Parts: sequence; structure tokens; C-alpha cells
Amino acid sequence: MSDTTIHTTRLMTDLKRVVSDAQALLHSTADATDESTKGMRRRMQASLEEAQANLSSLQQAAVERARAAAQAADGYVHENPWSSIGAAAALGLLVGVLLGRR
Repeated sequence: MSDTTIHTTRLMTDLKRVVSDAQALLHSTADATDESTKGMRRRMQASLEEAQANLSSLQQAAVERARAAAQAADGYVHENPWSSIGAAAALGLLVGVLLGRR
């Protein structure tokens, strides 16, 4: 996994946690009756819905990029089978040599 993928995954996990915590906070203040709390809840609910929509679009974009990368790799392997076999063999040899030194 690349650093970008790892950071994106962590960001999405963190955003999910924030959304979950915000939902719990909204639920816990549901019985509040003063007007300032009601206004805050409405603004927070709107922000939460926007964050959920953004998170959903981020996830969809990540899935689409992963699918495109997989299709590109599949296409390359089908167009260049011998090069792919050679690269896999070289990588296997390198891993074997590195593990053999332990």
C-alpha cells in the first residue's frame, strides 16, 4: 500500500469516528429544550449530513480508483504476459534472497 492510500484510509476511519461521535452527541442532547441548544443541534445535524455525504463520495472515489488500477494492471499483464512473468520471478528471487539472509 502506498503512503497516500494509508493516509486516506486513516482519514476515512477518523472521519467515520467523528461522524459517529457527533451522532451520539446529537442523540444525547435530544431532550434539550432551550433555543440555543436547538439551534446548535440543527447546525450540527446539517454539518453531519454534509460530512456523511462527503465521506460517501470519498469512499466511492477510492473504490473507482482501485477498480481502475486493477483493470490497468490486468490489461498490462494480458498485453505483456512474459514481461509480467519475468518481473514476478525477479521479485520472487529478490524476496527469497532477502529471506535467506536471515
